[in-house]
Amino acid sequence: MGRGSKRWNSLRGKILQRCRLTGGGAVGRLGWRPLPHPTRVDDRHADVHGGSSRNLLSLIKSLARNQLLDNPAIVIYATIGNDVCNGNRDTLAHMTTPKEMFSNVMQALRYLDSRLPNSSHVILTGLVDGRFLWDNLHNRYHPLGQLNRDVTYSQLYSFLNCLQVSPCSGWLTANETLRNLTSERALQLSNVLKEITRTQKFANFDVFYMDFPLKQTAEEWHRMGGEPWQLIEPVDGFHPSQIAAALGTSVTWQKALHEWPQVLGKENPFNDQIEAIFKDQGGH
Repeated sequence: MGRGSKRWNSLRGKILQRCRLTGGGAVGRLGWRPLPHPTRVDDRHADVHGGSSRNLLSLIKSLARNQLLDNPAIVIYATIGNDVCNGNRDTLAHMTTPKEMFSNVMQALRYLDSRLPNSSHVILTGLVDGRFLWDNLHNRYHPLGQLNRDVTYSQLYSFLNCLQVSPCSGWLTANETLRNLTSERALQLSNVLKEITRTQKFANFDVFYMDFPLKQTAEEWHRMGGEPWQLIEPVDGFHPSQIAAALGTSVTWQKALHEWPQVLGKENPFNDQIEAIFKDQGGH
């Protein structure tokens, strides 16, 4: 099923309509239609490509919250793979260590504790297993090579590594051992987040942990008739596609709805009246 096919476009349209959302990203608050309408437009999306636990603290400090006057916030903290991804030849030496991860995340959480209104919620998202990228793309043709069938993603990754500009030398490589070691470090860092959730307490928010929802996203996309490679952005062969982002947010929403209902709160009983006056503004 190619990206230009009618079936692909139909599936893409359905999922984007189904999963229309506001928020998400490295540090954001998730908004959804059943939430109270006045708060669903109070959304902040703070994100940067390459944002790791090392540099997210400066990004978090851009968060504007009044602890006394603002409503409680829902913060999604997700670095996805940036703590293990870099373009260095000795990529393992430049990955975040578990000790550094603990220190970086705790600094961010302490800052949030000094800024977020009481009764807020923070969800820590584990790192992705990026072996999914090579497994599903390496023998496919990159858009640059589709016409003449002469440039595969494997060749693109090799070229980027040669120039030392790869977004992730540890996963975008033919070296299976290196891919496995990168995933091993990612799992170690996810375990740090789990431990923080289990052992640390904060004055103004509770904290939850969830695995990065790649597996559930891929399973849902398969049920809808899609293929795994369609969950990856085709040009860089690295970032999640729009489909993956929408489905992943749906998984996060459902987990919060069923396992942590206190995070989302009760539905505003005046939603119908609000929508009758302001109409459907598409989450804005």
